[in-house]
Amino acid sequence: MFALKVFMSLLAVLSQSHARFVFPCKYPPSQWCDSKEIAAECGVLEQCMNAFNVTKPNDGAVNVSLYYESLCPGCRQFLVLQLVPTLILLQDIMNVELVPFGNAKETPEHKFVCQHGDDECLGNMIEACMLDEFGMDAIPPIFCMESSTDVLKAAQPCLEVYQPGEAWDSVMKCVKGDQGYKLMHENAVKTGALKPPHEYVPWITINGEHTDALQDKAMNSLFSLVCSLYKGEKPAACVLGSGKKSNSYCMN
Repeated sequence: MFALKVFMSLLAVLSQSHARFVFPCKYPPSQWCDSKEIAAECGVLEQCMNAFNVTKPNDGAVNVSLYYESLCPGCRQFLVLQLVPTLILLQDIMNVELVPFGNAKETPEHKFVCQHGDDECLGNMIEACMLDEFGMDAIPPIFCMESSTDVLKAAQPCLEVYQPGEAWDSVMKCVKGDQGYKLMHENAVKTGALKPPHEYVPWITINGEHTDALQDKAMNSLFSLVCSLYKGEKPAACVLGSGKKSNSYCMN
């Protein structure tokens, strides 16, 4: 979760900035919350304070699963405008699962055919490998990819912002090897096992359940939905406003 906390700090700073913003510090964003000294030098001390506090896991958290495909406009819109912003605000009361596969098909020859072509299959596999390698810390680079003009071209630079070093080589080893195909097969099985069967993407389950009502509420304001379903003491963020509605789907 550390890279996710750094990512939250970066978004908080950027949201308060003007179009032209100059960072005065010599550290990359992935290191901003490494210490209070670095955070202070980079002007993100307030935003990094949550990273310095250890919180107990919440067993009553709301579980949100997103079944999606990497080049689907509606999936990208939901992930960028609803899912990740909600996670930033409500990270202590929600868990997120990403399943990149969507409307793809697995052939008897163990190949994959994707709705938006081979590029989407590659994007799905890159994101599946990131999730396998980095867990929740894969969410910031995936957000970065999905919010970019070109998802595939953004993949390496997005990953290197949050996982500098040899992370990209590790992901590409997964993509080009047996592990990538294994992960995609697992996502195919998981997507195929949905009840009710998925009819489009993004397909959202809440605590393992999908209904038209839950889907509509999640697409309209995932933030409000998570706040309403959480049974514990509501975090302060839950008194704030809701998200923007998305009506874009990729049908089978």
